[in-house]
Amino acid sequence: MQRLCTWGWGLLILLATTSSHAESFRQAPKAMSALRQGAAIERSNPRQAIAHYCNAASLGNPEAYFRIGRLLARGPQGIRSASHANAYLAMAMRLGNQQATRYYNARVGNAPLGTCGIGGGSGGAPWIRPGVPFDQDSYLARQSLTKQKLAVLIRQAAHRHKVNPQLALAIAIAESNLNSFAVSPKQAQGVMQLIPETQQRFGVTRPFDPEQNIRGAMIYLKWLEKQFGPDWVRISAAYNAGEQAVVRYGGVPPYQETQEYVQRVLYYSGHDQPKAVRRPR
Repeated sequence: MQRLCTWGWGLLILLATTSSHAESFRQAPKAMSALRQGAAIERSNPRQAIAHYCNAASLGNPEAYFRIGRLLARGPQGIRSASHANAYLAMAMRLGNQQATRYYNARVGNAPLGTCGIGGGSGGAPWIRPGVPFDQDSYLARQSLTKQKLAVLIRQAAHRHKVNPQLALAIAIAESNLNSFAVSPKQAQGVMQLIPETQQRFGVTRPFDPEQNIRGAMIYLKWLEKQFGPDWVRISAAYNAGEQAVVRYGGVPPYQETQEYVQRVLYYSGHDQPKAVRRPR
């Protein structure tokens, strides 16, 4: 009994001290309800099932992203889309769902972000709405206290390192949607999604420590600004594909993933450019 009590108290302390986990518990009832509703009609009405899964995905549920991706990859012919499936599966993997690797098709790219659902995109980040400017402050005001605190840390670090805070926040939203525990299929880690090589370059030894991860990213962004000037297009392209690729091609590399990434960053920074990558004024 004493051992059981000790275990119980340990669990309570863990839940009380881990705000991101507490947030997951608060979201769980709504997400689980949406997952159950979707599972009940997957075979009879896969399109409506995806709509339910989108509700759970909007709460950051990894299983929801996996189920959407699986249906788009292996579901009825009328809803299949390998590139859109990859987009959801990649986010599921980033959020820790291991099953998604079985359905991810490395031979095709990932579709761009869009409205969640058939033909929609991926993303723990908000959906892009072409023609509708993105307001960072309004978006952050609707987020959890945990994400709002991370946004404050990013803005403070950006000011300290003389990096534009709008650009820094846009990259954080595009990369992890302010999830300090995110891991990508390419092993990019933390809120700013630093790959191991970048972590080593800029002294990040604890990638899931938000302050250290953000500090490393700000140093990197400042370094990129020194290389490319105040050009958000080339800076964000280099953040995604590496500075050597940007130098080699004299701008945004001809990689679909990087081109779409640059558009997302520009959009989340407040520059609505859904059709073409242009340098912000």
